[in-house]
Amino acid sequence: MPIIVLGLSHRSSPVALRERFAFADARIPASLAQIRTSGIADEAVILSTCNRVEVYAATQLEPAKAFSELKQFLTTIHDYRDPLTDELYSLSEPQSIHHLFKVAGGLDSMVLGETEILGQLKQAYDLALKHGHTGARLNKAFQRAFNVAKHIRTETNIQRGSVSVASVAVELAEKIFNSLADRDVMVIGAGDTSEKTARALMSRGARSVVVANRTYERAVTLATELGGRAVQFDDWAHEFAKIDIVISSTAAPHHILDRTKLEPLMKLRRDRPLLLIDIAVPRDIDPEVNFLENVYLYNVDDLQSIADDYLTQRKDEIARCEAIIAEKARALLSAATPSHTSHVTHHLPNHA
Repeated sequence: MPIIVLGLSHRSSPVALRERFAFADARIPASLAQIRTSGIADEAVILSTCNRVEVYAATQLEPAKAFSELKQFLTTIHDYRDPLTDELYSLSEPQSIHHLFKVAGGLDSMVLGETEILGQLKQAYDLALKHGHTGARLNKAFQRAFNVAKHIRTETNIQRGSVSVASVAVELAEKIFNSLADRDVMVIGAGDTSEKTARALMSRGARSVVVANRTYERAVTLATELGGRAVQFDDWAHEFAKIDIVISSTAAPHHILDRTKLEPLMKLRRDRPLLLIDIAVPRDIDPEVNFLENVYLYNVDDLQSIADDYLTQRKDEIARCEAIIAEKARALLSAATPSHTSHVTHHLPNHA
């Protein structure tokens, strides 16, 4: 069974589209079961992050049919009815294996060489494995991908410098305020990305951090570690009068902050600038807030321009990384039947 990939990422789609296809973790096991019971694939893994949604599948179907049915599955399960053209990409072997290895090594990330994606990929694989949705083909491919990422991390300098969305968000904050000294920060949502962002802000001199999370105990734990303060999730808006920077990364399926809610809060701030960094997908903050005076909102796609600044520094390392990937992909695919290594990249029909 060849391994195929169908997905969309920051390279092919804006955040407004990616958030329509995002999977909450709780929904993934049932979605994987649906892919398998419908006969689309024998094995499957769904990777859903702020920058990409991808389905990795080992299938007995012809790749073109598998891609068509996976596309139908994605659009149906997310109730998406608009036309799709180049927003979705589809890869069969050997490109699918190369892609998996590049994703694991951070070479396909918005921030080249970032390490956060490896943890997200491991979580996606572990979730599928735990619920019995992987088998010999995907198990071997994902284990090899983790090995490739380790080689890239230890044998190249691709990860030198700012290597995560969180650290790029901090760079943005410093550009807006010049210095983070005497700036008060709020983190809404105490997940991994929020935690890394909060730590980076504190290390750059932020004066204080307030943490709000739906699970209050988690907010207390993180706030204690950072020397900050926890508040109940429903009380975070009361803190806005004295906050300068908000990092929002919750798993809410809808906006938690919109123009109607923010406008009266800005009056309490006496028009001091407010930086909002929304690293959630689906987005936490309604883009309409950008029309308010002294409000600066940036989402994950807006971080791309800062990430691009690091690309030049790392280009010399890309060739070394790709050589490692090519060698490891050849080794994995050499064990497969030659007929499983079609070089076709399929283009999907222009209908949802």
